[in-house]
Amino acid sequence: MIISRAPFRVSFCGGGSDIPSFYEKYGGCVISTTIKKYCYLAINPAFNKESITLKYSKTEIVEDVEKIEHRIFKQVLKDFGNKGIEITSMADIPSGTGLGSSSSFTVALLKLMYTWNEQAASTYKVAKRACEIEINELGNPIGKQDQFASAFGGLRYYEFCPDGFVKVEPIIMKKESFAKLEKNLMMFYTGEVRDANNILAKETKNLATDEDKIEATKKLCEMTKRLKAEFENNNVDALGPILKEGWELKKSLANGISNPLIDEAYEKAIEAGASGGKLLGAGGGGFLLFYVESEEKKEAVRKALSNLKEMPFELDQAGCSIIFME
Repeated sequence: MIISRAPFRVSFCGGGSDIPSFYEKYGGCVISTTIKKYCYLAINPAFNKESITLKYSKTEIVEDVEKIEHRIFKQVLKDFGNKGIEITSMADIPSGTGLGSSSSFTVALLKLMYTWNEQAASTYKVAKRACEIEINELGNPIGKQDQFASAFGGLRYYEFCPDGFVKVEPIIMKKESFAKLEKNLMMFYTGEVRDANNILAKETKNLATDEDKIEATKKLCEMTKRLKAEFENNNVDALGPILKEGWELKKSLANGISNPLIDEAYEKAIEAGASGGKLLGAGGGGFLLFYVESEEKKEAVRKALSNLKEMPFELDQAGCSIIFME
């Protein structure tokens, strides 16, 4: 048996600039971190040497890869041609909550299959192949940040070049600053699960044709570079105002990114003392992230959002990895 693990990501700034319709013309950049919440995949030999057994929210048993219903399983397993295997999927957080779960799944599955087949694969190769599968082969209207964040892990700056290359750079700061960043982040679940592809399809179209949306995304890139400089100067408190400014820009990129319930919760948190925040992912539901600078203000935010579930978390540094090999 082999078990792979890939973390979920939290994007701070620059989301949308990783979509091909934007970065192929203007270049893009994102700062994100991964958290200690994971997607797990386990593979072991199946009893029937001609079958492929897949266990996720349902169970599939097939003898022909073309008959697999799960789109990502099917596309990845076509690369390898294995039979006589059983793969089980588990996750710490539900899909559709804005933490890049589908890309974490793809990255973890690729890492698992490369290892099972004793094929060498760099972290960059895993991330790049995950992008090719999700964006090019499955036609999902998504960007590249989720795959690279889940593969590399940690707090990093990603630059998306017009030629398709992705530069990956760690954010360097003092140990005390990193601890402060981790301590001051709060996450609340809105209780709404959504299909991000509908919103992202609108955003992709807008970023190809709408000059106002294009200019807003250019501003998000400028803010991302500013946040990188602030982090590297150990001014982590700059995150709050940048999150707030970025969220206002993000909401303008497509209809459906926010809604009255999300807006109400957001305003309550700001009034209670959060210096900034945003909805994670494409929008429409999932997790609200806030930066809150003191324990007193954190308690006030918890009280203001008592109708929402808070999810405590820590920052991950490992990225995608094999955590068990028998």
